[in-house]
Amino acid sequence: MVNIRDLDPSASPLDYYGSELCRLREAAGLNQGQLGSCIFCTASLVGQIETARKVPTRDFSERVDAALGTGGVFSRLVGLVLRSQLPTWFQAYAELEARATYISTYQCQVVYGLLQTEAYARALLGVDQPDRTSEFVAARMERQRILEREDPPALWVVLGEAVLHQEVGSREVMRGQLARLLEFRDHPWVQVQVLPYSVGQHTGMMGAFNLLRFEDNPDLFYAESYDSAHMTANPQVIRERSVGYARLQSCALPSEGSAKLIAHVMEERYGHRKAPAGRTVA
Repeated sequence: MVNIRDLDPSASPLDYYGSELCRLREAAGLNQGQLGSCIFCTASLVGQIETARKVPTRDFSERVDAALGTGGVFSRLVGLVLRSQLPTWFQAYAELEARATYISTYQCQVVYGLLQTEAYARALLGVDQPDRTSEFVAARMERQRILEREDPPALWVVLGEAVLHQEVGSREVMRGQLARLLEFRDHPWVQVQVLPYSVGQHTGMMGAFNLLRFEDNPDLFYAESYDSAHMTANPQVIRERSVGYARLQSCALPSEGSAKLIAHVMEERYGHRKAPAGRTVA
């Protein structure tokens, strides 16, 4: 097992969190088991987090702050820790996303990360690196906190209809995800539109992309491939993609029509069915 004394607090946000947890726990005169009892977890979990072998959750951090009386130190640190778990090539975008005042996104394969349920995210993120699924899911849920701020960004989402039909996880997971989308029908800062199959060819057929707008900085265009991303503030690219996005919006179903289609797919494709013997199955 890694010795906490061997950790370099400057190596990463996770190492710094672990070293601070050990330092403040010892300052409070508690061993790992005693702290674990206070926050309803095992001594082993406390030890794994102190040695940077496990990523803390926001719930864990809030309970530690309450137990040690640290004034929110760990609740503030955990955001940095979770962001550091994102793929390196995605971290810059996540930071800018959190600062944007207006986010426009077109997604043709999956639900945009800020609107994903935990179960949907877990199914997606567990495909390539199942051993790190929990860390990636926690990081994605942390990203979504920007929608809960007092001044959240305005978020406009256009989803290709295929996103509704592509089963991720299970039928139950998809039902929960589509129900989540419907929760945004009356949200003052979130707009969800569906681009139906009937549109045919359209300006988004080159793939998913995002546009970020800021109060005091140039707009940004973002698109990603399998393991890398492209981000630019080139005015010509911004102009072309902004026009392209406006065309997608005009082709997509209006909000109410989109909600009706989402609800229809949720019931027809992912609704509860009855087995031949009359037994209900999910």
